[in-house]
Amino acid sequence: MIPILKSIRPARIIISIPMRTSEMLKDAVRTKTYQSVIYKNPFLFKDKVVLDVGAGTGILSLFCAKAGAKHVYAVECSSMADMAEEIVKLNNFSNVITVLKGKVEEIELPVAQVDIIISEWMGYFLVYENMLNTVLYARDMWLVKDGLVLPDMASLHLTAIEDADYKEDKIEFWNNVYGFDMSCIRKQALSEPLVDIVEQKQIVTNCQLLKTMDISKMAPEDASFTAPFKLVAERDDYIHALVAYFDVSFTKCHKLMGFSTGPKSRATHWKQTVLYLEDVLTICQGEIVIGTMTVAPNKKNPRDVDIMLKYSLNGRHCQVSRTQYYRMR
Repeated sequence: MIPILKSIRPARIIISIPMRTSEMLKDAVRTKTYQSVIYKNPFLFKDKVVLDVGAGTGILSLFCAKAGAKHVYAVECSSMADMAEEIVKLNNFSNVITVLKGKVEEIELPVAQVDIIISEWMGYFLVYENMLNTVLYARDMWLVKDGLVLPDMASLHLTAIEDADYKEDKIEFWNNVYGFDMSCIRKQALSEPLVDIVEQKQIVTNCQLLKTMDISKMAPEDASFTAPFKLVAERDDYIHALVAYFDVSFTKCHKLMGFSTGPKSRATHWKQTVLYLEDVLTICQGEIVIGTMTVAPNKKNPRDVDIMLKYSLNGRHCQVSRTQYYRMR
């Protein structure tokens, strides 16, 4: 599993389903954005048939039903589907919401087509353990021509940070452990992206758009990509890591709506994804780190993400060019 906090790893923690579900529902940026999209744009939902992919508790289905949807099919493959069905009954929406337990790719939908597909499919680093392919499958299988996918746009961004204290404590530590060389563990620690909240004051460079995805039109293979980047230093500092984050947008609303998971925005449960560099980059204001990032599902386990990072700096005090490999798992 990928590291989630600076001091602990999730492989050693048991997180109950209610606890995880609570975390997501209490993520006000996430949940209130979806709520606002639905409640402020009832003209999109009035008398429409909606498919909620990965419904969880059914909260998005409830929003849609309350906004006037003709019928909502809430698909959830986990045991949470049983809870969702009970929640629907408790709130008197059983005549509008049908909960279907199973994988989207395996269920039989009671209707031939739907007008809207809504989903909170995004994972860490946007594409780690996400449901994007499932949403695209549902789109191609059931969405009417000119139907809506919500959200319909997602973008991945990159910036660079100073983070000497953490890198020294958690990565360089392995070079000398009570007089013994354990650098083999350092290599593993360096190759595992960290999911954590980055403080705005740590940011050293501008933010660069890496990839934009149009969920209403893209093909599944478009989630694999190579993108160039150019990060310009905004001050004299050191760079210890690159940081990735994503934004999502609902462009079909009366007014553009969405949210960002970036370090300059309100924190979400997705946090940011930190990729520590082998090198410490000594960078002066105006100097540029250039490179490319290649992202693709791992061939053995498609839920994992392989990242290849090429970067170079030709500055006054630092000249470096390197390729690093990471795996989110």
